[in-house]
Amino acid sequence: MNALPSVWYRDMNNIGYSEAWNLQEALLAISTGIKMNNRLQVDKPLEVPENYLLFCEHPPVYTIGKSGKVEHLLLTQQELDQHGIAFYPNNRGGDITYHGPGQITGYPIFDLEQFIPDIHIYLRNIEEAIILTLKEFDIHAGRLPEYTGVWIEPDTPQARKICAIGIRCSRWVTMHGFAFNVNTDLDYFQHIIPCGIKDKDVTSLQNEVGYALDMDLVKNILKDKFADVFGFRYSAEIPVHGFKLLHNSI
Repeated sequence: MNALPSVWYRDMNNIGYSEAWNLQEALLAISTGIKMNNRLQVDKPLEVPENYLLFCEHPPVYTIGKSGKVEHLLLTQQELDQHGIAFYPNNRGGDITYHGPGQITGYPIFDLEQFIPDIHIYLRNIEEAIILTLKEFDIHAGRLPEYTGVWIEPDTPQARKICAIGIRCSRWVTMHGFAFNVNTDLDYFQHIIPCGIKDKDVTSLQNEVGYALDMDLVKNILKDKFADVFGFRYSAEIPVHGFKLLHNSI
């Protein structure tokens, strides 16, 4: 029997979007570099890239994927400045979304060749971890076949999105990830067409249950669900390659 993949977890708490993006890019480069080097070192044991699951909250920011439409941002640059909201076009999939306080933004840096090298399955597994987390709060969520993400009452006219997902993958190593609305101020979504979807609402866990949640509690549940769904163990060892990057990010 093969050993379970190992994942190093870090809650980065409050961190700027650009800092988190740069960290992801650096960790991705390390992992893809290891995989490329393995191809050249045919007579030596293969080195296994480290896997990371990073949670954080960002100051208010809109991000738009490489296939997104900038007209889905409904504010001018002057209005963004007035509201104190940053804006970043980036290299993930998907359209425009919001990140901010009270939202768990998650960045799995996973080498999918240690799991299942299938992007479709990877996305469904992220959704499943969120769905199982919501079930712990008696919220029954699901999927809409035409849209990536997690939805409340997906099969009804009241379908509303509680988690957006947008990723990038290089040599089967992932980055970017998901935005799970827990205590998120939903007013920020009024200034965009979220994920480019005009006829569906956005919601949060707080909005659904009627009270603010303990963010650490939700993060711990979600962390456990990720391990259950993906089938990995959390490593207590200091990551060899990414430690300095992660240490300097806090």
